[in-house]
Amino acid sequence: MADLYIVHGWTYTIEPWKKTIEILRDKGISVKMLHVPGLTEESKKEYTIYDYMKWADREIPDGAVALGHSNGGRILLNLCAAKPDKLKYLILLDSAGIYEPTLKKRLVEKAAKIGKPLKKIPLIDKAFHRLTGSTDYSKAPENMKKTLVNMIESDKDLDFSKVETKTYILWGKKDTTTPPRQGTLMYEKLPNAELKFYANWTHAPYISSPEELARALISLVERMKK
Repeated sequence: MADLYIVHGWTYTIEPWKKTIEILRDKGISVKMLHVPGLTEESKKEYTIYDYMKWADREIPDGAVALGHSNGGRILLNLCAAKPDKLKYLILLDSAGIYEPTLKKRLVEKAAKIGKPLKKIPLIDKAFHRLTGSTDYSKAPENMKKTLVNMIESDKDLDFSKVETKTYILWGKKDTTTPPRQGTLMYEKLPNAELKFYANWTHAPYISSPEELARALISLVERMKK
């Protein structure tokens, strides 16, 4: 079993994680980066949150420590709500999961319902880009754009009170995709959580602050082993 399992966010390459993972491994921490289906691994399927929960349950051993970034955090939160004993510890990094019905999200949902090709609607394209924080949005096939709508909609039903797993929330104060207020709300909703903000982190600290992110994770893993 690896010391840490990572479920990445909405990205089509895990290359930006390389620096952080190298530092962790140099410090003797074994890391397994999972490849989310439909993103770093090609698929024509339209996924629901339940599909991703089942996938994560298969890929991560019981009693493991797992980190979820952005949409990866959403997946792990739903998994832990359904299976409270699944993980030993949960780390949330600028996680998705808080439902905030904004204009952009309503536009995304409306476009999905009327069935128009989302890439042909410039405002929708910008909305997805902002919601995912991904520069690779233009590469996304239509099924994955619909999958993202499913992910956003699933936040309506996420019951944080069922997540009994000890949770460590790490959040960037410069995050404009899942802003700091969402980290505070998540902390308030989770029954067994700690929250720490980092002044210089963006939504993707493995890009903006890879060394500092690695140090934070090393500290957490060392605490967990005591």
